Amino acid sequence: MKTGHLIKTLRLKKGITQEELAEKTEISVRTIQRIENGDVDPRAYTLQSIAAALDVDFEILNIYEDDRNDNEAKKWLPLLHLSGLLLTIVAPIIVWIWKKNKVENIKNHAYDVINFQLSMSLYLLPCLLFSIHPFTVFFVVFSQIFIILNTVKVNNNQPYKYPLNIKFLKP
Repeated sequence: MKTGHLIKTLRLKKGITQEELAEKTEISVRTIQRIENGDVDPRAYTLQSIAAALDVDFEILNIYEDDRNDNEAKKWLPLLHLSGLLLTIVAPIIVWIWKKNKVENIKNHAYDVINFQLSMSLYLLPCLLFSIHPFTVFFVVFSQIFIILNTVKVNNNQPYKYPLNIKFLKP
């Protein structure tokens, strides 16, 4: 059950209209409607106000908020790891900055992906400078394989590891 649907159910159980709930919480009727319809995800302060007005424990509403955060992590953490396929650190940095306040533990994942990209770049640089093609191919294929493997592991909530990783960034 989504948070908005739960709020609507609790509100109707109490026999309160959206207008009365809006008045008690000092939240606009339109915002209450949008929350109940699932059009917006309410912030913690809004959930606290609604919980107080409906005379329910904040944790009841916050559990569903945590579920949404888990869903965000399930989408964005694998994408963060997969963004390393581009062999640049730009894509992982963009994902990390964009979702840093919405996905728990994204900082550690971002540091691991960025460290791996920097490490692979450091290993590839001499290979490219001295035209050592077999090693160049090895490091490119090696990095792509581990990026894909770790993306699958993160997607399945399993521990991941990037070998030959130098810790440039430390959490």
